[in-house]
Amino acid sequence: MLKLLLTVLNICCIFLSIQVIAQIDLNYYLSEDTEYDKNIPTPKSILGHEVGEWHVSHDKLVQYMYALAASSDKVTIEEYARSYENRPLVLLTITSKKNQENIDDLKEQHVALTQKNGNAKNIKDMPAVVWLGNAVHGNEPSGGNASMLMAYHLVASKDEYTQKLLDQTIILLDPCFNPDGFNRFAHWVNSHKSKNLNPDPQNRE
Repeated sequence: MLKLLLTVLNICCIFLSIQVIAQIDLNYYLSEDTEYDKNIPTPKSILGHEVGEWHVSHDKLVQYMYALAASSDKVTIEEYARSYENRPLVLLTITSKKNQENIDDLKEQHVALTQKNGNAKNIKDMPAVVWLGNAVHGNEPSGGNASMLMAYHLVASKDEYTQKLLDQTIILLDPCFNPDGFNRFAHWVNSHKSKNLNPDPQNRE
């Protein structure tokens, strides 16, 4: 009887999972209250799948970030190092077009705050600098996957709040600290992924 009950529960879990996936809108991660710039590539347009359907590999993650930077004057991207396995570590600077045009002057102003009498500087008109670092542990992939959604929203959103945020903030976004571990994990999970969702906790995935 217990065996039959567990079998029925497993079947129900699979059915419910399929139903949920079937109801997911292709743009499930976008805000319904926000208009997005059609000229900015979505993650799916570069990856070939929605964020979350597969674990993104590091090369695709970097590919998307470069595509994003190429599509907007709100973003610049630079490679600042290489991993042990020779994968690029990149940093995006995301802010308003106005701030991007004056980025060197703004950097000098912020550096000046660390010098003697730096506290005498007027910081009211300076944009704040915020640093977002993602995916330091290889088997914690959510940060790297979420970084694409964060970057897309900041660059493509047309809502007033986001525009104000970018005027007042310079966001330094590192999508992945640990490219080698991140890619190893994505490859392992993707290669062992079941074609059909399996709720069994002993499933290899």
